[in-house]
Amino acid sequence: MPHTVLLAEDDRAIRNALERALTLEGYRVTAVADGVEALAQAHRSRPDVLVLDVMMPGVDGLQVCRVLRAEGDRTPVLILTALVETADRIAGLDAGADDYVVKPFDVEEVFARLRALLRRAAPAPAEPEPAAAQEAEPPAPTGRFLEAAGLRMDPQARRAWRGDRELELTRTEFELLELLVRNAGVVLDHSTIYDRIWGYDFGPGSKNLAVYVGYLRRKLDEPGAPQLIHTVRGVGYVLREG
Repeated sequence: MPHTVLLAEDDRAIRNALERALTLEGYRVTAVADGVEALAQAHRSRPDVLVLDVMMPGVDGLQVCRVLRAEGDRTPVLILTALVETADRIAGLDAGADDYVVKPFDVEEVFARLRALLRRAAPAPAEPEPAAAQEAEPPAPTGRFLEAAGLRMDPQARRAWRGDRELELTRTEFELLELLVRNAGVVLDHSTIYDRIWGYDFGPGSKNLAVYVGYLRRKLDEPGAPQLIHTVRGVGYVLREG
C-alpha cells in the first residue's frame, strides 16, 4: 500500500506542484489549503505523515502540530518554512515537528526527508517466537539501559534521564541522543550522524543537525553541571563529561 500524505499549503502553485510530485513519487496525497482543513482531515483519516506549511492564514502549521501533539497524535510531521532564523526552526521543533525544509526547496530533499521520517515511524519487525521447548529468560533489568556521562536511556520505552531528571525528547532528539550515548567518547562526523538519523546527508550547507544539537543541549544542560555534547570544529560532535 502506498504511504498517505496530508499536505497543507495555502500557496496554490506550491500545493499543486508538490501534490503532483508526491503523487508521481508513489504517495497517496490529500492536499488542503489551510490549518483548519488539515486538522479536520487528520481527524477523519490519519495519514502516515503530514507536510505542513508554517505561514497559513487562521490556523498555521505550528498550531496544527501543537493540537495534534496535545491529542497524543505522534504522526510524523515535516514543516515547510520560509523562515530561516534558528529561533524559527526551534519554534517548529518546540511545536512537536519532527523535521523541516526551508523554502525554496528541492523536491528531492522533501522526498528524502519523508523517507527518513517514515523509516523511523515504521514498527520494529516482530521477533520470532521461541520454540515451545525453550523457555526464554527475561533480560536482566540493567541490560535494557544505556548509560554514559551521567545519562541513562531506555531504548525500549524511549525514555531518558540526566541524573534523576527525566528528559522530554522528541523522536529525532531521542534518536540523536541514543546515537551519541552508544558512541560516548567517540567523535561522530556530520555525515555519519546525518546518515544514521535521517538516512541522507544533506551536505555541508545544511543547518539541520546544528539546530537539533542546540535544542538537545537546551534540554540536557543544567546550571553548574558540565556540558555533555561537545562540538569538534570541522568534524562533528562527541558526548563526554567535561
